[in-house]
Amino acid sequence: MSDALKTQKVAKVKVDRQVTGGGAAWAGMALPGLGHLLTGAWVDGVGYLSLTAVLLWAAAGTSRLVGRLGAPGTPEFRLHAWVALVGFFVTAGILWWRAWRRAVPKPVPAEHVDTWWDETSKQFVKNRVGVLGGYAVFVLILMAVLTPFIAPFDPDTIDVGEKLAAPSWDYLMGTDEFRRDVFSRVMYGARISLSIGFVAVFLAGSLGTAIGAIAGYFGGVVDKGLMWFTDLLLSLPRLVFLLAIIGMYRAAGAQSIFLIVVVLGITGWMGIARIVRSQVLSLKEQEFVQATRALGLKPARIILRHIIPNALAPVIVYASLAIGSTILVEASLSFLGLGVPPPTSTWGAIVNDGREYLRTAWWITLFPGLMIVAAVMSFNLLGDGLRDALDPKLRGRE
Repeated sequence: MSDALKTQKVAKVKVDRQVTGGGAAWAGMALPGLGHLLTGAWVDGVGYLSLTAVLLWAAAGTSRLVGRLGAPGTPEFRLHAWVALVGFFVTAGILWWRAWRRAVPKPVPAEHVDTWWDETSKQFVKNRVGVLGGYAVFVLILMAVLTPFIAPFDPDTIDVGEKLAAPSWDYLMGTDEFRRDVFSRVMYGARISLSIGFVAVFLAGSLGTAIGAIAGYFGGVVDKGLMWFTDLLLSLPRLVFLLAIIGMYRAAGAQSIFLIVVVLGITGWMGIARIVRSQVLSLKEQEFVQATRALGLKPARIILRHIIPNALAPVIVYASLAIGSTILVEASLSFLGLGVPPPTSTWGAIVNDGREYLRTAWWITLFPGLMIVAAVMSFNLLGDGLRDALDPKLRGRE
């Protein structure tokens, strides 16, 4: 290796360490996020400190979690506790690793060329509002995962306090008409509501991507038939469609959650299918796709290996925005009494429980409603940031 190249690499590493702030970045090893904040990366600092605060909050409830790991109860409830324990240590490890990387940056060779992921990341971090939305999403997910640490009571336990008790230090969000702790119900409800949102959007995204890719690639009768069916479903009011399906196939327990996820997934793929189809119509005329055809590759391999990966950018943006809207739809179904049946708690179900006490016990409806607003807003901000980062025009490309 030439001396000039070695000098360039050393200079590159020095620049990286100067950007991170030197000794001030080591404060993050004591409190993840503090090093970022002291070295000028205030957005990352605020985000990591928020996640660290959730971990510290969870650590204060370690004795509560230990009791739940060994306490008699349903296997599902003990599984929640084990998931929380694993999530705690994984998140702590990631936060301290990020703090370490801030203090000791990874050397970057002078000849390093940014990949697509590097360019997208750089573009995304320029949108500070989008980055804050992403951290807010991570905070909500982390709180949901660590609920057995945080929630003081079993969400279905009655008579934990006075009936319709106002918020206090003992009951952060008060109690409901059955003397259940609203805070515990909201925290456990976050797991159900967020899980339904993620899984339903994943199902809709997978189905819509497959149908859109097939329609766009093959064209002709296949394209017309699939798009006619897509337009037919788009013409139906989604909420009415949902009410009809769920009303016909009511279920209980875990089956009800599965039904909600499937119904939300199969009624939300149409927009993604049209987006993917438009991308595929353009991509299949590109030279790299023509080359794969000339090599004799099968259509299935061309679609899966070459076309779909290049059409995923708008799908990712659409999915991030769709998660928020799916949470709203699930909350609407629960509010109408057609969501997950009691006693399982979701945000929409808790809002429905408190509608009869809006004047006397406003906290039953207010706090889960605020969680819905925070989740939807966070996913929308994240989606806006991803849209800007993945837009080629904003990267200076035509």
